[in-house]
This record gives sequence, structure tokens and C-alpha cells, in this order.
Amino acid sequence: MEQVIKVRGLKKFYGDFKAVENLDLDVYRGDVFGFLGPNGAGKSTTIRMLLSLIKPTEGTVEIFGKNLTEDRNFILSKIGCIVEKPDFYKYLSAKKNLELLAGVSGVHVTGKKIDELLDFVGLSGRGNDFVKTYSHGMKQRLGLAQALLHDPELIILDEPTTGLDPQGIIDIRNLILYLSKEKGKTVFLSSHILSEMELIATRLAIINKGKTVAQGELNVLLNDDNRVVRLKANSLEKAKAIISNSSWKEKYIGVENDEITFHLHYNEIPELNRYFLLNEVDVYSIESRRQLEDYFLKLTESSERMMGR
Repeated sequence: MEQVIKVRGLKKFYGDFKAVENLDLDVYRGDVFGFLGPNGAGKSTTIRMLLSLIKPTEGTVEIFGKNLTEDRNFILSKIGCIVEKPDFYKYLSAKKNLELLAGVSGVHVTGKKIDELLDFVGLSGRGNDFVKTYSHGMKQRLGLAQALLHDPELIILDEPTTGLDPQGIIDIRNLILYLSKEKGKTVFLSSHILSEMELIATRLAIINKGKTVAQGELNVLLNDDNRVVRLKANSLEKAKAIISNSSWKEKYIGVENDEITFHLHYNEIPELNRYFLLNEVDVYSIESRRQLEDYFLKLTESSERMMGR
């Protein structure tokens, strides 16, 4: 399998602050690679280093088998990207913006090609409108069109669905899937929403405080063999007592926020529920999450609490 991105020991320090620390990444051709982490985890800093917008403190980046420092121009000619919020000349039309951006990049595009791109991203009929009349979602779509002007092999998108309404998120998701499955593009996609990545990613990495905490194929990381199951019952003490005298004690984690917690396979959930009912313990609610999902949510919640201080 051809490796498109290979990152080893990547670090970025700002004085004593470690934005990225010892990061390793492996992205293969055809991947939709989900790059996840709570806000402030180091995702945008990493993407800027992948695009050589900032220099790493230490570490190596290889893209298309070439060193980014030594073959920067060759590598960047094969990459399309959206870094955070795309920006355009507001008093020019979408078409004129794309023409200018193509010219600055040294890319020759015809009017027909621009119309096709605008149609592809869902802006058909709006190409002659000034960008100042565009909504946030439309600017995101135009940003994707700009990233595709030179037909790149690798597309890097930094939080492309931020601020979009539910339909806008679905549209961007479908565009990414089309680029991957129908056009054979490799997509590196940053996000802080695991549930969204679950719908489109083939592989993913989760980082926190600049470090990789999980990486691999989606179907391996998000499997049903190891779920965190929380339930509420009418009597915690009775529930704990019957668990201690059964085979379920091997799956039992403990009690947190008045919820009894287990590590279970998905198929074991109804069996546990039946066991409690047979032992006259009423179950009020059951919540099931994959262990990685539960871990990721804890990371996100912890980050949000810190930011709220």
C-alpha cells in the first residue's frame, strides 16, 4: 500500500509550550484520514507543518515519498487545502476569485472548468455573484472549489464543517466521499467530532495535548468488542451485590455519577439487562458507547472545562 504521508517524531515548541510533541502519522493512498482531537490539541499546528507554513522544532515529514524540506514545491503542487476559514475578495465574483487564485498558483483553468467546479461544490448559478453575498456555508464550498483547481492528489481540510448547518455538513461529507471513492483522492481531514468521522473515515488518529493517543483503521479502533456501557437502576447497592456473585463481575468497572459501568460486547447488553430483571433489579436507562468514543468524549469534555475556566 502506497504511503502518502509519513510523519515521524514531529514536534513544535513555542518557548516552554509544547504545541505538538513526538507525533507520528501514517496516511495511505485513497484514505479518508480523520485527524481528531479536542480544541487546542495541536491539529491546526500539525496541518501548518504539513503544508510547510511553519517549521517544526524537530521531526520529519515525507509526502509522496519525498522530504518536505527538500522537495517543498513538488509536494505542494500536488496538494489542495483549506486551512481554517477560507478567505476571498469579497467584492469580486466567485468565478473571478477562482480565476485570480488559479493565476497566482500558476494553474491554467478554463471558464468551463470553473463552472464545473462550482457545480460540483453546489454553487451552480451563483458563480457571478459577489462573494460578499455568500453565507458561511457557501464560502466553505467555494474554498473547496479553490482547493480542487489544480486537481490535487492529496486534499487537506482543517475543520471544513465548522459553523455549517446540518444540511451543509451532509453536503460536505458527500463531496469528500465522492472525491475519495470516485476520484481516488487521498483526504486528510481534521475535526473534533468523532461521530462525523465515523461516517466517512477509513483510518484515523486522535491527538491530545500534541501527542497521538490512538491511530489505526476505523473498523479496528471503533469495534463492538469493547464498549463502555452505563446503566441506571432502582437500587445501586442491590445491583452491585448481584454482580459480585456472578460472571458479570469480570466485566464490571464501577459506579460513576450513579451509573453502573461495564466493558461489554454489543451483543452482551440485552443479556445483562435480562439478568438484572430476573434478579428483580429495574433498569431505568442504558447508554452504550465504544471505548474509543468514550475516551474521546472525555478528552473533549476535559478540554471544554479547561477553556471555560
